[in-house]
Amino acid sequence: MRYLTKSRFRSALECPVKLFYTGKAEYPDKKKQDDFLAALAEGGFQVGELAKLYYPDGIEIEEKGYDLPLQKTGQLLQQDNVVIFEAAFRHENLFIRADIVVKKGNRIDLIEVKSKSFAGDETRMVGAKGGLTAAWRPYLYDVAFQKYVVSQAMPGCAVKAHLMLADKEKMATVDGLNQKFFISRDAHGRVKAEKQGDVSQEALGEEILRVIDVDGLCEGIIAGNYGELETGMDFAASVKLYADHYEKDEMIDKPVGVICSKCEFDCSPEDELQGHHSGFRNCWKQKLNWTDEDFSKPHIFEIWKFRRKQGLIDAGIFHLEGVNQNHLGDFKPSKTGGMPTTERQWLQVEMRRENKDKSWFDAEGMAAEMSKWTFPLHFIDFETSRVAIPFNKGKRPYEGIAFQFSHHTVDEKGLVKHAGEFINAEPGVFPNYEFIRALKKELETDNGTIFRYADHENSFLVEIWRQLNSESDEAVPDKQELMDFIQTISHSSEDSATRWIGQRDMFDMLKLVKNYFYHIGMKGSNSIKVVLPAVLEASVFVKDKYSQPVYGISGGIESLNFSEQVWYRTDDQGKVINPYKLLEPVFEDMPDDETEDFSVDDTIASGGAAMTAYARMQFTQMTTVEREHARKALLRYCELDTLAMVMIYEYWKDLINN
Repeated sequence: MRYLTKSRFRSALECPVKLFYTGKAEYPDKKKQDDFLAALAEGGFQVGELAKLYYPDGIEIEEKGYDLPLQKTGQLLQQDNVVIFEAAFRHENLFIRADIVVKKGNRIDLIEVKSKSFAGDETRMVGAKGGLTAAWRPYLYDVAFQKYVVSQAMPGCAVKAHLMLADKEKMATVDGLNQKFFISRDAHGRVKAEKQGDVSQEALGEEILRVIDVDGLCEGIIAGNYGELETGMDFAASVKLYADHYEKDEMIDKPVGVICSKCEFDCSPEDELQGHHSGFRNCWKQKLNWTDEDFSKPHIFEIWKFRRKQGLIDAGIFHLEGVNQNHLGDFKPSKTGGMPTTERQWLQVEMRRENKDKSWFDAEGMAAEMSKWTFPLHFIDFETSRVAIPFNKGKRPYEGIAFQFSHHTVDEKGLVKHAGEFINAEPGVFPNYEFIRALKKELETDNGTIFRYADHENSFLVEIWRQLNSESDEAVPDKQELMDFIQTISHSSEDSATRWIGQRDMFDMLKLVKNYFYHIGMKGSNSIKVVLPAVLEASVFVKDKYSQPVYGISGGIESLNFSEQVWYRTDDQGKVINPYKLLEPVFEDMPDDETEDFSVDDTIASGGAAMTAYARMQFTQMTTVEREHARKALLRYCELDTLAMVMIYEYWKDLINN
């Protein structure tokens, strides 16, 4: 029997055609991460285990499959009052496992546990115009689907829907809460969270997870108050459509659209030669009669920050060759200065579709920017994380954790140096204040200009400032000194109660890329991980310099983690190898390309890999040797992040000088 489950329903919410491709080995799923790594990155298993501890009398159904879990659930539900974890329910070709079910008489409280953070009440899930907000829609439809199935399976019961979420308004009242749940695999290879030490109610402290009543919203979803899933069908009919087609393994007929740009069922032509199939290409071939040549042309999906793609598709325009300036809209001046978005988009379209000069650089504009800089130049990158369950008493769910930075300098003569670094991934240790002390020591010796890539570093500095502000002078004796330092190199948000713009407020290299540089190899991305290989391809200076073993302890350019490293290398076709591909993965079973989707900010190179590695060092049992290997690998990743910024700067400087 092929049942429509929670996960299958969530796929159908995104695009019903995915039901045909999902679970088939011949259609690789790019989103299907190793479940062990996903558990580490998302924290869902730890939150789920903590939620169960809030119901000490709960009974867990551990069996997998269908029949036995259904049988055990039915037996337990014969009791007047019972709490069940992973209860199984079936109605026709629908099947779910519910996280927590609380039965009291003929009332069933259905509780879906999510590691997502929340503050306020359920009204925040509804937008100003009365519709469900995009951020909460998938979660609400998920639990509404469960409510529908349970209501159909248990017609004599009143089923009420709830979400249990990490409450950002609650503080942990005990230390070490996050170290009470470790991730591992059982004898069958399934991921599980293991409880560690004392997990009594007293040891857990006050509850940091909160049950939100979303039954009214789910009733509205089922009644169709928030729109139709399928045109002309109510909720039940739409669910039946999905379930029947999935059961029969039949594809649901849908037109192609902008949603296809995020399709996970895609693979390269090289993968297809190995016997795999691309669901994305299959759909477009069926609907548009495309050939392989059509897929090789620059596509409108590549256009950076372009929100009118569906309009072009509706007009039959799929390739950049059919796009003109009018399609992009008016060239309105940027509110923050620099190149307007539409102008940047048109630059990309022109260069990509006509294969003009491979790179564009506004030397005059960049020279004006450089005239504002003071040597030595400082390039910094942070590696950070957010964990659902706090480290220490007084901390909230998902507070920012800054566990690592790298720091490069360039002096007025062009001398490059990896000047410093910091890492603290010790289990259960909140590293932020030690992090800031180390950063202060790195940057306070001069007034040189400081660079970051994107807003990430500034946002985290502001968050750490707020954390320090909430501490007592006894807890952090140098609190004011650290806060003052943060204010010198950052700026607060506009809605902040305390406003500041630091005298050495960091320059954002991402903005410089957007305003003054483009290379056709970047397509629609400005990620440093994409910009770096583009620079290596475009710059004769950088290519010549880093094709030699000059980088490292004995190579001429000081490095703390490399020796005689060659960064410019090409493959058999003469194509530049992305330097990030030259690094060994932090863990052998955790290659970087499997963890990129876990990153909180895709402009932070290796952010997903580093964040997941940090979680692994926190929440799994590791040997001393494994931990040291991971620590060294993280140091190399972060060092390359700031070296990448240096290489980009060197390219720009060389263009201006010549």
